Amino acid sequence: EPEQLRGAWKKTFPQYSALALEVGCGKGRFTCETAKEYPDTLLLAVERVPEAMVVAMERAAEQGLENVRFLDRDAARLSELFAPGEVDRLYINFCDPWPGNRHAKRRLTSGGFLELYREILAPNGEIQFKTDNAPLFEYSLEQFQVCGFTLSGITRNLHGNGPVGVMTDYECKFYEQGIPICSCVAKKNNS
Repeated sequence: EPEQLRGAWKKTFPQYSALALEVGCGKGRFTCETAKEYPDTLLLAVERVPEAMVVAMERAAEQGLENVRFLDRDAARLSELFAPGEVDRLYINFCDPWPGNRHAKRRLTSGGFLELYREILAPNGEIQFKTDNAPLFEYSLEQFQVCGFTLSGITRNLHGNGPVGVMTDYECKFYEQGIPICSCVAKKNNS
């Protein structure tokens, strides 16, 4: 039960120097590649679709990754899993854009979610966000600023000069189709 580790993740796993959280890991390509790239980081991957999470878990097991844990939870419950300031980095990749104003509060970059992330992020913690949906990206940039995050690395064509960084399954497909990927980093302000 991950709720029992709230506030004790780093003490429970002292072999890792950082704690990262991926919200919506899908089938785990990004999860596994990121875990390999950052072996000193404990990567917690949250996914509420059991079928996708099983594929992600199988990928991690096949690769022998020990610095990944999967959490079958909804992102709305993150404050039950993490104490204030406990998470160093948070990844949001290709989340559902929830088009239409009446569904805006469901977007993982809406104000309600961003306030939740602010609470669990460490001082100077950051969110790395990627999407293929331009309207969601513009909405998210605005929300990050309204919620007191400092933006950097803003791009509306991340792979314009070739692949950059670890990609998700969706991202690889979009890249092959020539669909531009929007990306940014939102850093928590400590004021």
